Amino acid sequence: MVSSIVKPIVINSDRLLKSIEDLAKIGHLSDGGVCRIAFTPEDLAARNLIQSWMIETGMSVRIDTAGNMIGTYQGKYPQASTLSTGSHIDTVPNGGRYDGAYGVLAGIEVVRVLHEADIRLNHSIEVIVFADEESTMIGSKAMVGKIVNDPNYYTHVDGRDIQTCLEYIGGNWHKIDQARRTNQEMAAFVELHVEQGPVLESMDKKIGVVQGIVGQRRYVITVTGHSSHAGSTPMNMRSDALVAASLIILAVNRIGNTPGQQVATVGKMQVSPNAPNVIPGIVEMSLDIRDLSNEHLDHLMAELIQEIEAIATRTQTQIKLEPCLRNEPAPAASNIQQTIAKICEDFGFSYTYLPSRASHDAQEMANLTDMGMIFVPSIAGISHAQTEYTSPEQCVEGANVLLHTFLRLDQHYSIL
Repeated sequence: MVSSIVKPIVINSDRLLKSIEDLAKIGHLSDGGVCRIAFTPEDLAARNLIQSWMIETGMSVRIDTAGNMIGTYQGKYPQASTLSTGSHIDTVPNGGRYDGAYGVLAGIEVVRVLHEADIRLNHSIEVIVFADEESTMIGSKAMVGKIVNDPNYYTHVDGRDIQTCLEYIGGNWHKIDQARRTNQEMAAFVELHVEQGPVLESMDKKIGVVQGIVGQRRYVITVTGHSSHAGSTPMNMRSDALVAASLIILAVNRIGNTPGQQVATVGKMQVSPNAPNVIPGIVEMSLDIRDLSNEHLDHLMAELIQEIEAIATRTQTQIKLEPCLRNEPAPAASNIQQTIAKICEDFGFSYTYLPSRASHDAQEMANLTDMGMIFVPSIAGISHAQTEYTSPEQCVEGANVLLHTFLRLDQHYSIL
């Protein structure tokens, strides 16, 4: 049973679902997908629509120098730190209508409900549209002071420089440091998002209480053997780089399936000389490994390195492993996890705790303030595709959890 304090306030489901439908028309593709690459006319049109909705909802709107659009619904104590939510509205080239956009639109709907009921929380509410989440994450990284100072790093896929891109949406590369926020300004950040995975659906759970966003380590593995004639070189005299690479892939898969919540993937491979009658001499492949615990990742990598050394000896090859990416784990604040879980219990929503294995803007925001995430199911676990789908009922349930999370966190955090 929902407590009497929160029972009267619920999301306007029809309005939320219509906003999802309306935004999906911008960048709509003939196959049902959505294409709104950051810094394109479609992105700008979507941002303009979001801005108009924010203003209609009673929010003031500003765009910071990193291109983040920030709508603020003023609280009773404007000097108090904010309760913030949001996500992104840019997409991959053939994406769906829910990834990112759902979190932004649910945040706006939360404010609409409060505004209509003439309710002001103690803390101001911010709804943030982060810039370029699907590529550089420049918006959230700038907000927490993690910008790469080389503008060439942010060159757009179409060749435009970052200053041109940011100017297009109201930002300014030359003043991007001004986008940085402090933890005195923001009490908490809670992102509502589709799971982008199959766990909630497989467990028949309505809500995912996110424990944190996993750390990600990525490596390039280069295996060097000896190319020679596939017909005239006896099997026991070969130094086959592809055989060694195959054994590494099996080792990665085995480690990924040991007890724990880690995932480990070899997703890319290049074989040289890549000819049917030549023994492969060089293989270059990727390794992506993720978990919530750095300590556990260290342990898994130590185990894998030991196996790789044994494979090199066994196959008479040389194997080099070079790190190319390291994102640290971002744990969700325990008080926010507990708040989300309690709301699910009050509403009778089944839930489970789970990590987010995909990157989100919330991962960066955890460097700034208390962070939490709420997941709703993705049907068949599909995302970044035109078939991405979360049911209307699931969208509404998630938005109601977000609304009441803010109502309760407003009482949790000090206004001083």
